[in-house]
Amino acid sequence: MNKLLYRPKEAAAMLGMSRTAVFRLIKSGRLRSIKYEGYRLVPYDALREFVRDLEAACESCPENAA
Repeated sequence: MNKLLYRPKEAAAMLGMSRTAVFRLIKSGRLRSIKYEGYRLVPYDALREFVRDLEAACESCPENAA
């Protein structure tokens, strides 16, 4: 069972990127997050949405065309 909320460091590990990159995505609005009692948290659903959006964007990439 997955946790519902992840700290940015945990989200970064799940996505295979740096914590700084996760904060950039949050700041740009590409990755949803919430702030609760001083903690920045990324919902599990937001991680799934982000990956789904990346996959959709890559389907139209020229290098992925058959």
